[in-house]
Amino acid sequence: MSIPSSWMPNATIARVILHWTAGAHKATDFDRQHYHLLIEDDGKLIRGIPTIDLNSLPRARSGYAAHTLNCNTGSIGVSMCAMAGAIERPFKAGTQPLTKAQWDAASQAVAELCRRYTIPVGPRTVLSHAEVQANLGIQQRGKWDIAKLPFDPAFDTPRECGDRFRAEVIAKLGR
Repeated sequence: MSIPSSWMPNATIARVILHWTAGAHKATDFDRQHYHLLIEDDGKLIRGIPTIDLNSLPRARSGYAAHTLNCNTGSIGVSMCAMAGAIERPFKAGTQPLTKAQWDAASQAVAELCRRYTIPVGPRTVLSHAEVQANLGIQQRGKWDIAKLPFDPAFDTPRECGDRFRAEVIAKLGR
């Protein structure tokens, strides 16, 4: 599934930040207000309400997607609809766990975004919300999306999940 070109307007973008909604497997209007692109449990892409150009550098414009504290300008917010009722420690994936189909669709979508906006793939440019504080030095409020993969428990730190995601994005860019 490809992102329609009309969803990717001209903009100056520095990074893509990956999230989960902490909600149900289907996108809600509330979810759509905060992200540019959402991915439902079956991998279906849903367009967010704010357009990517509203988050463009050098300054976000009115109505931008507010997805990451103090890190929205120049950032595209991509979120997988999942993890309602999840608990970080001890880990419980909740009633709507993140699916492999979502993960795969997200890495494909982010590869397309990186190609369109000429974003190099690295830990400061393609990262999860859980990596923002460590990788960019921007204080966050205990966000742990994505610090664990319910479909693959071997990946259970933000860095491990982020490295796996970046490797899959790079592989898809090579196709």
